[in-house]
Amino acid sequence: MMDPGATPGSIIPVEVIAVSKRFGATQALDNVSLKLFTGEVHAFAGENGAGKSTLGKIISGLYSANSGQLLINGEKVQKWDTARAQRTGVVLIAQELSLVPKLTVVENVFLGVEANSKGILKGDMRERYDALEALTDFGLNPNTQVDQLRLADRQKVEILRALARDAKVIIMDEPTSSLTSDEVNKLHGVIKRLSEQGRSIIYVTHFLEALLDTADRVTVLRDGRLIKTSNTLDETKQSLVESMLGRSISSAFPSRSHLVQTDAKSRLELKSVSSDNGTNNVSLKIKPGEIVGLAGLVGSGRSEIAKVIFGVDQMTSGKILFNGVELNKISPTRSISKGIVMIPEDRRKEGLIIGRSVKENVSLPHLKLVTLKNVINKAKEIKTVKDLIKIVQVNPPRIYSLVSDFSGGNQQKVLLAKWMMGNPSVVIFDEPTRGVDIGAKVTIYETIVELAKSGVSVLMISSEHEEVMALSHRVYLVRDGGIIGEIDPATKSVDDVLLALFDLKSSTNHKENG
Repeated sequence: MMDPGATPGSIIPVEVIAVSKRFGATQALDNVSLKLFTGEVHAFAGENGAGKSTLGKIISGLYSANSGQLLINGEKVQKWDTARAQRTGVVLIAQELSLVPKLTVVENVFLGVEANSKGILKGDMRERYDALEALTDFGLNPNTQVDQLRLADRQKVEILRALARDAKVIIMDEPTSSLTSDEVNKLHGVIKRLSEQGRSIIYVTHFLEALLDTADRVTVLRDGRLIKTSNTLDETKQSLVESMLGRSISSAFPSRSHLVQTDAKSRLELKSVSSDNGTNNVSLKIKPGEIVGLAGLVGSGRSEIAKVIFGVDQMTSGKILFNGVELNKISPTRSISKGIVMIPEDRRKEGLIIGRSVKENVSLPHLKLVTLKNVINKAKEIKTVKDLIKIVQVNPPRIYSLVSDFSGGNQQKVLLAKWMMGNPSVVIFDEPTRGVDIGAKVTIYETIVELAKSGVSVLMISSEHEEVMALSHRVYLVRDGGIIGEIDPATKSVDDVLLALFDLKSSTNHKENG
């Protein structure tokens, strides 16, 4: 059978031949070869650190290979960089967003491809933007300043930027990690239309169902090596996972078998809390050792509830009690001092110092723990950090490497280690597995459950409702900044959650708020 997208004598847009790439002692890619055909949607699958993003960045000119050859439209490329790639029609939509915060949506979309010498188009820019909007149906206001957008909308701007460059080869690295299911479906429709136009798409995603539904072929990488390239029609989610991990996996979710004492006093309690950022009359309780989930659609106000607890947003009314004592003048600093920590949705912007080492990121908030008479005990700091990154399975376990050199999954694990160092009593997880692979997800799930087993109170927010239901002892349903009910994951299903959130008829028994 002929490879999809290949016809006799046709030009192959991208061919990678025996490409290898090292970062210091880390072998990111090892002798990888593949072809991308015209009009093909070609997925890359693998754990974080498998080499997917590195391969995409080599094709896009962001990285240079140490050895091997890259052919674009049948010709060997020399001195390949992002500028040459874009002029040739190869564009990368990176997982790490690279927008200019103080410019508008439309200015970001056309930045670098303006039609005049003054930098910003005034004439046909809106007309060109409307054409892109007609293609994608993203519904963004072109005049909104980018720093006012939520993460999911900023991701849409990155996609529009690539389309504005009339790319023939588009590399999409985790483009759906912050999108709702409806937005993901729209993006998949865009991908289909682009491939029908003869554009070639490289689709890097951790969502295997989406991969199987959307891609023509899939290349599986593991530890920088090519495991296989196959037609997606010949694959299942199980077969892909086994190829990615090199072993079978029965279930992604660890057992949540430990019991929470029903008569235990609440460690954290909200009473009719409202905030200046949309939280509306919220009451909830979390006991020691309990995992409590917040389920809601994107934009429902889940993150805002977390932020008012942590002190990022200002509480305007109500009370927050910690171990029965009311908290006053709440701020992140005061919360951390009480043992209340938050792992935010946007790890790069709000959770980590990307340009610093793993060791610095983990120990920075906790230097008092490794300091004696105002002098940091370096040996104690190093041992503590090494022990923590071993627990959360950062791979490779290099504490002096910059966080920016690690994959998204490893960055999330570093963030976990950072807050575990302070032995917290309450941990708030906001989208803890966003943009990470199945292997990293399992590690994060296990860490969450182990924290709860040790007596830590966990508040968990996730757009993957299966994730919330599988890990939580109780789940609050959130809509329009308020809690509309409570659900028992032991007796209800994900379908019950969705029916309740969309206010449809359901067997869900809504309990009293709080």
